[in-house]
Amino acid sequence: MAAVLDTSAAPASNAQRRVAPQLPTATRILHATCAFAFQKVILPPWIFYSKVKSYIVPPGDRYPDQIKSYPALKTLPIRIFYPPSYDPASTKRHPVLLTIHGGGFVLGNPWDNDAWNRAFSTSHDYLVVALNYSKAPDSPFPKPVYDLEVLIQLVLADTTLPIDYDKIALAGWSAGGNLALAVSQLDTIKLHIKAVVPLYPVVDFVPTQETKCAGRRYKPDLGGFRGQDKDYLLLLSPLFNWAYLNPGTDLYDTLLSPAHAKREALPKNIFMIACELDMLAPEAWRMICSLAGKRVPRDDEVIGRQIPAKEGELITDKDDRYAWEEVVKTDGGARYKWLLIPDQIHGFDQDSIGHMVGKDEKFLLDAQMKTDKMIEAIGDWLNDVMNV
Repeated sequence: MAAVLDTSAAPASNAQRRVAPQLPTATRILHATCAFAFQKVILPPWIFYSKVKSYIVPPGDRYPDQIKSYPALKTLPIRIFYPPSYDPASTKRHPVLLTIHGGGFVLGNPWDNDAWNRAFSTSHDYLVVALNYSKAPDSPFPKPVYDLEVLIQLVLADTTLPIDYDKIALAGWSAGGNLALAVSQLDTIKLHIKAVVPLYPVVDFVPTQETKCAGRRYKPDLGGFRGQDKDYLLLLSPLFNWAYLNPGTDLYDTLLSPAHAKREALPKNIFMIACELDMLAPEAWRMICSLAGKRVPRDDEVIGRQIPAKEGELITDKDDRYAWEEVVKTDGGARYKWLLIPDQIHGFDQDSIGHMVGKDEKFLLDAQMKTDKMIEAIGDWLNDVMNV
């Protein structure tokens, strides 16, 4: 049974409180048609093609070491990546990173992050477990949150896995970042999770799409897909929101909009990562600043800077717009870290992004270099946190 949690948001007047609207019939039909097309028409052939290709051209060490399902959630298999030092004959326990894939709560699969999960496991000697959850619109909010609650408990109860129960972290991309921050608020999960790493997450459903875009940085001089004057999420977000949110859903609910959660409701250690060219970056920036007790940026404050960074470089020194870490001693030494990936778009570290941007070699090279450095930064930070 799901834990009972007080998810009341920060105080808001009746005039301020927002709920998900009931959309016009024609709009609902359009969104339903698009969701059906994505899930039932477009994705199955692509998944079939990917599986056939993996048999013909094996993906090498990117493939997980084990894929398994638990009887309680047979339709939600997980993917397990054992660290290089793993020895099935040994009793050694390993730190664990549980990961949650993205896809706007509608699309996506755990194998989307196979390359990332394998790279992290190999680089930092972690047991990495890619989690799963049911998708909207068949499973709207809050069903995926409670799917993950059950699945995490099943993973942690799995005696075949070499889990170090003092060193468990949770990470997620985009919608998965939202779900990581949501499920880690539940009492059954929070006590196990030492740190959360949301990567370019949606954390606040309250602001309008126009407000979100107003704080995003645009850099036309970069050219290619990154230089566009509109965020590609702007086209997809109405579909995702319709699918995930039933009419009347309280947009301030902290399991939906974790930016409105009180500090004590979340795990103590959070490493927030965002992309400079992403309409979701400003809300992530505001959330982590609020948690760390720093000045919270205004809604219309544009993130980052206009000058491009060096190719493949992260900005980690002497510029609080891009990177900082705060330790809140009054909260038991809670650590809050911020990293803004310069000159990159939402999903830059995903294999699938290459199909979207085409042969933009400059983008792809920059994305890979920054992905590698991001993985290194996450691992180094988690090792510090875990050993405290």
